[in-house]
Amino acid sequence: MSHEIKEKNNAVQDLEMPTEGFSTLTMSKSKEQIPCDHIMASSKACDDCRKKCGKGHVTQETLMKMEEAFDQLNTSTSQSLLKKYLNRFVFDTLKEIQTPLGANLLDCIQSGCENPDSGIGLYASDPDAYAVFNELFDPLIEDYHGFKRSAKHPKSNWGNPNDLKNLDPEGKYVVSTRVRCGRSLDTYPFNPLLTEAQYLEIEQKISTALKSMQGEAKGTYYPLKLMTPVEQQKLIDDHFLFKEGDRFLQSAQACRFWPDGRGIFYNPKKTFLAWINEEDHVRLISMQAGGDLREVYKRLMDVVAELDKLLVFARSDRLGYLTFCPTNLGTTIRASVHIKLPKLSADKEKLDKAAAKYNLQVRGTSGEHSAAKDNVYDISNKRRLGLTEFQALKEMSDGISALIKMETS
Repeated sequence: MSHEIKEKNNAVQDLEMPTEGFSTLTMSKSKEQIPCDHIMASSKACDDCRKKCGKGHVTQETLMKMEEAFDQLNTSTSQSLLKKYLNRFVFDTLKEIQTPLGANLLDCIQSGCENPDSGIGLYASDPDAYAVFNELFDPLIEDYHGFKRSAKHPKSNWGNPNDLKNLDPEGKYVVSTRVRCGRSLDTYPFNPLLTEAQYLEIEQKISTALKSMQGEAKGTYYPLKLMTPVEQQKLIDDHFLFKEGDRFLQSAQACRFWPDGRGIFYNPKKTFLAWINEEDHVRLISMQAGGDLREVYKRLMDVVAELDKLLVFARSDRLGYLTFCPTNLGTTIRASVHIKLPKLSADKEKLDKAAAKYNLQVRGTSGEHSAAKDNVYDISNKRRLGLTEFQALKEMSDGISALIKMETS
């Protein structure tokens, strides 16, 4: 463990509250747990790397389940990126390999095999999965992000928020603006491998760091298991709180031990939220009514800067910040608006094509796999990898401005 990491971990420990109800178990990286060097350098995992990463062997029972899952996907009408890139050759190449923490291919593909209507269908079991199973992840990442196997994600650059503008000064179209990013704690795996004790450890470390926030971001942490169903539903209806994972996340093993280790932190104005162990270890969200992108972005930027002083997050030199879903890699930035575009949305196919032209993604009001309520759509940047944080925001800003111009023409 580096001197820098020790200092950050000590800083969090100094802030920690009494640990009653939490496991004191900590995860350290043994030699066999050190992430594969290929995730930091090359996108091509060699045979020697696989021999090092493979821990034990995949059991016959797991291999049978894997074959059944592959056959289920292969015989389906799925249009997912998983089906596009998981051919028999790739499957046979990867099926007997494990990551240093013991994850296998099934841990990554299970959701996409069980849900043929998935758009992506692939999740990372742990940070090393991106290197160990790179023959599957790399082409999918290139397809989604336009990020080539030889490319390297740039260093973080949040730029100057003052260079951003209010997307809708007159308030005719933009209902609200939200910018979020995801982070994963270094040394911990992702959902398929997390134990109940580790979920609680992650919750404790992150909530403790969040409780140290000052100024506008100062707030309170609410563990999910201590909230009443009525309280939860009110926050969900107001688009502040996440629901228990849908069938896609259920199949991806993201909902085990629910609601333990899950919770929400927010400030009194509810303009800053943090979701702990929803999909990623933490999602940091800045939001408010209207279209003032500059103000929303700066709030998030300030919180991330403070947390970087207290916590160590998983990051790859090649892929940027590492997340459970490969669509969120890199900056992990998702900048979105709830927006009404009556003329454009009268023809959904036309709206989708217009958005795609500016690298934007159109979702329903409540996000992925939801419908648009009262003709309000959630539109966000699609690209998060291969560009800086500020470039992601600028791309979204320019695209939304273009859509509003099309609506008014």
